[in-house]
Amino acid sequence: MAALYTSLADIAIATGATQTQLTWVVDGYTLALACLLLPAGALGDRYGRRWVLVFGLVVFAAASAVPLFESDPVWVIAARAIAGVGAAFVMPSTLSIMTATFGGQQRGRAVGIWAGVAGSGAVFGMLCSGLLLQFWSWESIFVGFTIGGVVLLIAACTLPESRQQNRHPMDLVGSVSVMAAIGLIVVALTEAPAKGWTDLVVVALFGAGTLATVVFVVVELRIAHPLLQLRLFADRGFGSGTLSVGLQFMVMFGMAFLIVQHVQLIVGYGAMQSALALAPVGAPLLTFSVLSSWLGPRIGLRLLTVPGLLLIAAGLYLMSRLTVDAVYLDILWALLLIGTGMGLCMAPATTAIVSATPEEDQGVAAAVNDAAREVGAALGIAIVGSVLAAGYSSRVESVVAQLPPPVRDPFSDSLASALQIAPNLGPAAQQLADSAKDAFVQGYSQAMLILSIITVISAIILALWAPEREPARYGRHAKADNEPLQEPTPVG
Repeated sequence: MAALYTSLADIAIATGATQTQLTWVVDGYTLALACLLLPAGALGDRYGRRWVLVFGLVVFAAASAVPLFESDPVWVIAARAIAGVGAAFVMPSTLSIMTATFGGQQRGRAVGIWAGVAGSGAVFGMLCSGLLLQFWSWESIFVGFTIGGVVLLIAACTLPESRQQNRHPMDLVGSVSVMAAIGLIVVALTEAPAKGWTDLVVVALFGAGTLATVVFVVVELRIAHPLLQLRLFADRGFGSGTLSVGLQFMVMFGMAFLIVQHVQLIVGYGAMQSALALAPVGAPLLTFSVLSSWLGPRIGLRLLTVPGLLLIAAGLYLMSRLTVDAVYLDILWALLLIGTGMGLCMAPATTAIVSATPEEDQGVAAAVNDAAREVGAALGIAIVGSVLAAGYSSRVESVVAQLPPPVRDPFSDSLASALQIAPNLGPAAQQLADSAKDAFVQGYSQAMLILSIITVISAIILALWAPEREPARYGRHAKADNEPLQEPTPVG
């Protein structure tokens, strides 16, 4: 998802895509991915996690190759949506194969590495795409997607198979209702910053999503073999782990949405420089994810999650204090704090989710973990996007009133538009640009501060809810370290 952020301008120029179409190039993938995660995880549990992984990689690689032959915006959007379908089969399979294969401390280390790589993947994606765009066109990113998919497909064929011993029928009503619920809510969250939270369409989407959620809950509580055992959320480890994962990705994507704009529009960085500016967050995230997977069984979820969230909140608060004159060093310290906090939180939360879930339902556990990430990311972007827009508009309103009518709307839309217009406004151009930057920084600071406050509140909730050290819980359904790994099971 993040790899395409740096290429959207190039795609627009090459394909003639409108702003709405560019939005759906990203959101089409996200929507398909979020909707299908739970059903795809359940299919893996029932029919084979390796088989589902291989199928997902085939779909992802094939769809990623389509823009190389058809560059019309509609084709690109359709290809991204189909790639999102493939990714929905890939994501839960990666985690569930590992948790079904490794036992004891090996499982904890594997989950720690998985969480660190997944958490830093957005930065890695932007770095790779920024590097490709230095030398080639936007199509090179899709070449990279396709090659990556094919290489991983070959590797996936070497993995051991795992599935439920007693295969239950798929919960079709639950699958359809949860797809509708997540899809409608994600679309509502995506549209809210642009249309407004009280817009009739947004309210209707939230209402329909809520109704679909109620249907899903009723069905899951009554059916013999549900898609998701909702009673798992009563387990303190599972419930608090899910909340923690959702919060972490809300913060990560909300922060990235804001900081990329800040370094580009205020500091003046290009696409590659912006990706490099964010890269330091990945080092402590990956390092502490591996370390926290070792500490988790010894000190428990609470003693890792709460300090981690408070470090994230401190980093976000420092981000909220940035001014127009801030230098990169001011940003770096905050990024390192946030990366350290996420590293402490991420692996223990994922471990708590999979440890509270029976071995036969590991695909669904992985899908819950992934769905929490996707919905959290959508919520984070929606919140900071709305706050940023409101803060910018309120501060720049007095300046806009003095401008000629034809340029008022573009100037008040965003700082990017204002900086494009300002040079054409005569002697006051620099003063107008500075005023627009001040307005952006106000909205940016408010959004970062709200993220920090939400994180502190969540830390307090998890301090009360998350379980203390419970050695028996970690790896409760796992194999012992000395138990042999699974051998491939013939399929068919």
